[in-house]
Amino acid sequence: MEQRELKRDLSNRHVQLIAIGGTIGTGLFLGSGKAIQLAGPSIIFAYLIVGIALFFVMRALGELLLSKAGYQSLTDIAEEYLGPWASFVTGWTYWFCWIMTAMADVIAVGVYVKYWFNIPQWIPALICVIILLGLNLLTVKLFGELEFWFALIKVITILALIIIGVILLVMGFKTDAGSVTVQNLWNHGGLFPNGVSGFLLSFQMVIFAYVGVELVGVSAAETSNPKKNIPSAINKIPLRILFFYVGALIVLLFINPWMELNAAESPFVKTFSLVGIPLAAGIINFVVLTSAASACNSGMFSTSRILYNLSKNDQGPSKFAKLNKNHVPSNGLFASTLVISAGALLSKLIPDQAFGIVTTISAICFIWVWSIILICHLRYKKTRPQLHATSAFKAPLTPFINYVVLALFAVILVIMLFSDATRPALSLTPVWFILLFIFYWTRRKKKINL
Repeated sequence: MEQRELKRDLSNRHVQLIAIGGTIGTGLFLGSGKAIQLAGPSIIFAYLIVGIALFFVMRALGELLLSKAGYQSLTDIAEEYLGPWASFVTGWTYWFCWIMTAMADVIAVGVYVKYWFNIPQWIPALICVIILLGLNLLTVKLFGELEFWFALIKVITILALIIIGVILLVMGFKTDAGSVTVQNLWNHGGLFPNGVSGFLLSFQMVIFAYVGVELVGVSAAETSNPKKNIPSAINKIPLRILFFYVGALIVLLFINPWMELNAAESPFVKTFSLVGIPLAAGIINFVVLTSAASACNSGMFSTSRILYNLSKNDQGPSKFAKLNKNHVPSNGLFASTLVISAGALLSKLIPDQAFGIVTTISAICFIWVWSIILICHLRYKKTRPQLHATSAFKAPLTPFINYVVLALFAVILVIMLFSDATRPALSLTPVWFILLFIFYWTRRKKKINL
């Protein structure tokens, strides 16, 4: 109950900023460097395609959330339309999604700190995990407010980048890499400098950049006026995609020829360095560092609450359902933090590959979650036609668009098989689902026998 009451204390102000900030993080600030390296300027089209697809996922989720009062999470929807197995697998996969995302954020912290200090990545990563664990154990009351301000910093940073970029474009400013010009989009090998293959291989990192977009709907559902806030939050997604993702990337590519950006550093920091403002570059590095730490903080918060809800619904060990004196599910928090700290270990063992591995696994697991939303919506429309007919927030172009987006997700998974960078993680991820199904059927048999 404490968690539900806390979530309903979020005002629309918190929901809107957390919704924006929650999807602007490590995937954009750091991961876009790798994506640009693969696709060149065509990365803009990849962000547009995935963004449009996820808008339709969110419209499906919005209609489902408003179809019945009392939905607490995605697992409730999965259980209603697909059965207990879907609830169990999706609930635990959603936890795993955020574990992988938090790992990526921890690894990113180590990368950002190297901008100032030449120390092993795993040291700042581990320090970050320990500090955030301590903060999460104290209280949940300030979570919404702290994340609001962290999100605001990220929004202001991108806004500043776009404004500065436009000013430099009008001035025809010259950097060490050349002039700031629109022609940088096509002067260095065209829009598709690495061909169609490079464009397709960038989709994994683009998917990761959007992880957490479903929180817009889930968070809005936990406010005092979901009928107003869910449509408001979801319908603003296209504008956010155009401004914060596509707009920011276009400006980056105006300032930088795409070859100047690489996977080892944030393109945002690189841009301000090229402009010749070293102090500003340091400030931006600090901003993206706090962004990664904030995202990891959200990961710890959400994973501990997911374990709490799974346990309350008899889908996990009962000890995770216990709250400490500060109304924090500390057992779930400790368990999640222990797994997240593996990100620091990966930074030590394979510093160059760690970020790519965890972002690929995260992307694959989120594709599962988003696909479950679309499949549940298909089931909802087929089995509850009267609810769909009277819905005030109908998902457009269904069921056709559901199948189109599901096909896109399937194609992206196939593309990952052809990349040396993503194939190992794609090969490992099915093990997670196999273990979940085995665990589910084992638990089910025990209950039947009892």
